[in-house]
Amino acid sequence: MHPSRDYHVDQMAPRVLYRNRDFDWHQKLPPYELALVQDLELETLMRAMAGDNEFLFDAARKALLSSLQNDEATILYRQEILKDCLQNPAVIVGLYNLAFETIERTRKHGWGITSRYPSSMLYNSTDLLEMLVGMLQRLRGIAEVHADRFESAGFTTLFVMLKKELSDDYLASIQDHLAIARFPKGVLLSAELGSLNESTKFVLREMPRKKQKWFERILSKAPPAHTFHLHERDEAGARIISAMRTRGISRVAVTLTQSADHVLNFFKALRMELAFYIGCLNLHRRLAAKGEPVCFPTLASAGQRILHFSKLYDVCLSLHTEHRVVGNTADADGKSLIIVTGANQGGKSTFLRSIGLAQLMMQCGMFVGAEAFEAEICPALFTHYKREEDASMKSGKFDEEMARMSEIVGHVTPNSMVLFNESFAATNEREGSEIARQIVCALLEKRIRICYVTHLYEFARHLFDRRGEDALFLRAERTPDGARTFRLLQGEPLETSYGEDLYRQIFDPEGQFETKQVGGAHSDLSQ
Repeated sequence: MHPSRDYHVDQMAPRVLYRNRDFDWHQKLPPYELALVQDLELETLMRAMAGDNEFLFDAARKALLSSLQNDEATILYRQEILKDCLQNPAVIVGLYNLAFETIERTRKHGWGITSRYPSSMLYNSTDLLEMLVGMLQRLRGIAEVHADRFESAGFTTLFVMLKKELSDDYLASIQDHLAIARFPKGVLLSAELGSLNESTKFVLREMPRKKQKWFERILSKAPPAHTFHLHERDEAGARIISAMRTRGISRVAVTLTQSADHVLNFFKALRMELAFYIGCLNLHRRLAAKGEPVCFPTLASAGQRILHFSKLYDVCLSLHTEHRVVGNTADADGKSLIIVTGANQGGKSTFLRSIGLAQLMMQCGMFVGAEAFEAEICPALFTHYKREEDASMKSGKFDEEMARMSEIVGHVTPNSMVLFNESFAATNEREGSEIARQIVCALLEKRIRICYVTHLYEFARHLFDRRGEDALFLRAERTPDGARTFRLLQGEPLETSYGEDLYRQIFDPEGQFETKQVGGAHSDLSQ
């Protein structure tokens, strides 16, 4: 057995998240990840993908929060793979379970416990590789049976590789080498004498495999050799022989250990990358059970200002409720700014969250919660939501808002998206409107896309009058009787957010009190 012999499974990689590289499980996530998780309620989405499985949860978290780094080719690559997964869920679960079983059996085997003794390394790696070869055979069996049911480039390449690299002849050769590596007939070494008569240049030799007949052994001339027998009580000699054997097998032990690591790393990578798709299957199953629509979004390149959708809804809200939630339809193509105003509790914040979730899910290569969705790719997504005052704040709410805005400005780049929810409302109407106007105008000049939910009428009205053609203005629908439909319609900002509806609902459900008129308009009790 040649000591440098290595198995070419070290070149294998699943590559079902990226076409030309592995998924970096330890990559650094964006510094604003906590804000995204909190404001978009990503915990709900990730729990729906993972259930109680923390590994699936971690995979969903890292895939979602790193998604803004993906380019268009990667997103389309994943979309096609996910479509295959949705068509063949049982096969994907089988692949994932096989990878999980392999890793668990390896853990129970005690692999990873380092040893500095080549003999221990040799024994452990040989034993482990025999188990791993069996798992590779099962993996190839899945590829042979189900390959023709998959159409995506990712799975097609994976299955072709498995069938090609894990042929019967190749696996049989591994088994042969493993049998030799156990050295059932002892170790055959060659060495030379050094300048001081020390042993040097140890080479491990392969035992003769050809079996001679008895008469051939008698008649054949044996090669010249000198033989000695070690006395059973010669401890010093035993140590010398053991050291010589260790030097002879050390390279084989290292090679087999590396080979076992290569095979195991393939199964770990397979599990990690399939975990994302298992999460997508779990989420899809929950949404489908409620009859919620999903679609694979159409992509546009960054800077094209493309955004339109049909029946877009908040996936996280749907996961919290028993019934289907209301979706919204809008066309913001050519617009860098969306301003959302209207009735309190009319679905404005829910709509804002649906935009952020759809953007993340799209760039992750997932389906989105809508009947149709097309948007441009953005290099970064930020949220600036109002925060309730708590003990952790070192200053007032307004100062805290400005500090978070300063942090966003330090990271934002052209074509990024910023979602504002009731920002800068911690001060008075006039001051808040002016601050919001200056910040929004400055961001628009830097080609930042903005979606802003606000009750600041002066701010919204100023932008409507000055930027009416460059922005989309949506308003939460309210019926004449005060009911909320949770739909957003295109419309100019109104001076009231209908806080009196909430007052009547809570304090005057029977309509005993008259509504006070102020300046010919209903007073807004929320202001």
